[in-house]
Amino acid sequence: MLVKFEIYNDGEYWCARGIGVDIFTQGKTLDEAMDNIREAVEVHFDELLSSGEEIKILSISETEVRSLVKTASN
Repeated sequence: MLVKFEIYNDGEYWCARGIGVDIFTQGKTLDEAMDNIREAVEVHFDELLSSGEEIKILSISETEVRSLVKTASN
């Protein structure tokens, strides 16, 4: 099974919203959010995991892109 998450920063926290599954979690850092995603998936799919189902997580996250071009100042 593949569980997908959209991850974004709301200015204060990294938020993770399940795509096609009713799971939402967050963390102060991206690493904390990823740990919380794993824990939320374990709790949400406890029965499947107990029966031997393998679950993988796919995360889609935002990142900021800035120009590499520097302006010359006189």
